[in-house]
Amino acid sequence: MNSTDQKRDVFVAIADPTRRKLIRLLAEGEELPLHELTNQFQMGRTAVSKHLTILKEAELVTNRKIGRETRFRLNPAPLQEIKDWLAFYEKFWNERAILLKNILEE
Repeated sequence: MNSTDQKRDVFVAIADPTRRKLIRLLAEGEELPLHELTNQFQMGRTAVSKHLTILKEAELVTNRKIGRETRFRLNPAPLQEIKDWLAFYEKFWNERAILLKNILEE
C-alpha cells in the first residue's frame, strides 16, 4: 500500500496550530467556502488548501463543490480517537492526585 492510499493519522493532522484553527472555524460554522477560511489566516489560498488536504486525508474534513466554489465541513467523528486517548490520561492523573491528597492528609 503506498502512502497516498493510507489514511493520515488524526494526531498528525491536529499537530499543526493552523489545522487546529481550521477545525475550530469549521466547528463554529456549518459549512464554509475556501475564501472565507483563507481570510482567517496570514497565508495564501494554496497554503490553506494544503492544510485542508491533510485534514481531509485524516477524514476530519469533507468538501463539496457548488458551482465553482468548494465548501468545507467538519467531520468530528475521528476526534473521538483523541478524546479516548486523553480520557485514559485524565483518569491516570486524577488517580495520582487522589493518591497525593491521601499522602498529604496522613
